[in-house]
Amino acid sequence: MNLDLPFVRSQFPEFSEPALQGWGFFENAGGSYPCIQVVNKLTDFYTKNKVQPYYPYPASAFAGKQMDDSYKRLTEYLNVHESEIHFGPSTTQNVYVLAHAMRPMWDEGDEIIVSCQDHEANAGSWRKLAQHGIKVIEWHVHPETGMLDPEVLESLFSKRTRMVAYPHCSNIIGYINPVQEISRMAHEHGALSVVDGVGMAPHGLPDIKEIGADIYLFSTYKTFGPHLGVMYVDKNLIGKMENQSHFFKQGMTRSMLTPAGPDHAQIAAVSGILDYFDALYDHHFDTEASPHERNKVLNGLFRVHENMLLEHLLEFLRTRDDVQIVGPDQAENRAPIVSIIPKNKPIEEVYSRLTKHKVMLGMGNFYAVRPLMDMNIPTEPGVLRISFLHYTTMDEIDQLIEALNTAL
Repeated sequence: MNLDLPFVRSQFPEFSEPALQGWGFFENAGGSYPCIQVVNKLTDFYTKNKVQPYYPYPASAFAGKQMDDSYKRLTEYLNVHESEIHFGPSTTQNVYVLAHAMRPMWDEGDEIIVSCQDHEANAGSWRKLAQHGIKVIEWHVHPETGMLDPEVLESLFSKRTRMVAYPHCSNIIGYINPVQEISRMAHEHGALSVVDGVGMAPHGLPDIKEIGADIYLFSTYKTFGPHLGVMYVDKNLIGKMENQSHFFKQGMTRSMLTPAGPDHAQIAAVSGILDYFDALYDHHFDTEASPHERNKVLNGLFRVHENMLLEHLLEFLRTRDDVQIVGPDQAENRAPIVSIIPKNKPIEEVYSRLTKHKVMLGMGNFYAVRPLMDMNIPTEPGVLRISFLHYTTMDEIDQLIEALNTAL
């Protein structure tokens, strides 16, 4: 079954916004468009329920119910327990809190392996543990492909390895890392598997139990929702962490990793993402399915459509001798995040011309400084990054190709 693109795009106000008409949006790795269900829930909360939640009067009680619905429904889609999901203001902040919560679990001289493929904002806090007695082992990327090699990882483990931190998918390389394999390797060495899913989750929410991660993080503003960070923490792990909230919150899992009060309205709006996914499923399929099963089926639809667009773009780029593709040039095991470097023209000039052709994309290092350093690519001006999602059309890819053809 093919994805019904007119139906998909009808769920996003931006595609009918006059100011955006004619523009192709290819900076989705920086943040997706929000679906109408999220916009409506956020607006309704601010107009009807912007009070302290969980009191017995109606406006407050309903505010609390909407927040609880987001926790419950998201856990059902992710195939985890409700106590294992935590909301913070961003993934960067969540990693910062986790690093402080986990440091007391380890002894001075213990080791953590941190990949060099990460978005620095989501990995820098792990590296700062070196200032507090933890030895940080670097897992470098291949200097030509930018990929992480599990065989190299195997050589980095020691008896003192406590954690491996790496991305599900790099925000500039685009290759989808074998999380199940890496998690298994980590567990065989008695270490935790900590996955930054910010780059991958927009292309399909993960079945967290299936991939075997102990901690998984992603951002809802990149998955069609409000500006929040989501972190899954295995329920058997959180009890070993140091409480980062008020002393009287000890043992309250929803609060222990949230030093400040959560944004009630945005948490309530997260369920709008699942409303959108449910609407997609019901539009395409007649059979009943659990949220977990719906997620798997929708991921398949997204993947088929995105791969078709990705292969079309890569096929064009492979024919060019005036552009370098950063990372693998094949669609297999790749997310639609494609970074390129012009060979014959200044990157700033190409970027400016693309903007004049009504193509919205990004230029820079995107905080992915370490993989660029490993690949000997200057971090300034960096790369041109093209990123798209299941709501992107083939016509927009053709618009991008025409713009690239002219700009290059």
